[in-house]
Amino acid sequence: MDGALFCDFPRKISSLSLFDGPAMLSRLITFLILTVAAGLLAPARADGTLLAYGCAGCHGTNGISQGPATPNLAGMESQYFIETMSAFRNGRRASTIMDRIAKGYSEEEVKVMAAFFAAQPLQSPPRTHDAAGAKIGAELHRRFCDKCHGNNGRDAEDSAPLAGQPRLYLEWSLQDFVNGARPIPRKMQRELEKIYVRHGDEGLAALADFYAGQGPQP
Repeated sequence: MDGALFCDFPRKISSLSLFDGPAMLSRLITFLILTVAAGLLAPARADGTLLAYGCAGCHGTNGISQGPATPNLAGMESQYFIETMSAFRNGRRASTIMDRIAKGYSEEEVKVMAAFFAAQPLQSPPRTHDAAGAKIGAELHRRFCDKCHGNNGRDAEDSAPLAGQPRLYLEWSLQDFVNGARPIPRKMQRELEKIYVRHGDEGLAALADFYAGQGPQP
């Protein structure tokens, strides 16, 4: 509704008289009805909790995934969430279904969801992983990954926490990074190339075991 009309409304009311007749009264009633209707029909501001329900089927309640290959969203840095949804929507990131799902949300809704998941505490159920592989992964993390993914993968520099993510999701993601199926920053690419040249697929699997075994900070 035009702001000038609201400003002009008191002046129009004060200028009416009982002798303006039924036509003027009818127009006034119509105006009031339309004004009230416009307020009732105004779109409600997106609510993060409600929007998150749409993600819970795959990513778990409050973004804490219970599945073997679907990532946690809880604790994800908000800008990373926004950029990831944009990549799905624009086809810059390959997916099985997220490209279609992302197109169903407005930019405002994506921002609201991003803020909601970023505010959730980092939690995860116990993840299946190989303890021996995790020991090797711990050393690889210390040498190649800790600078950006500190605190055993709980901290993140413009990304999602790695700690507590499902092992299968982690391994698939690392393979996608190495194979060029998913774009990554040049800095991360260099470090992963070092790991892969020296340790191959076993090194990626060890990293996945390590991060999968890291739960919330004790």
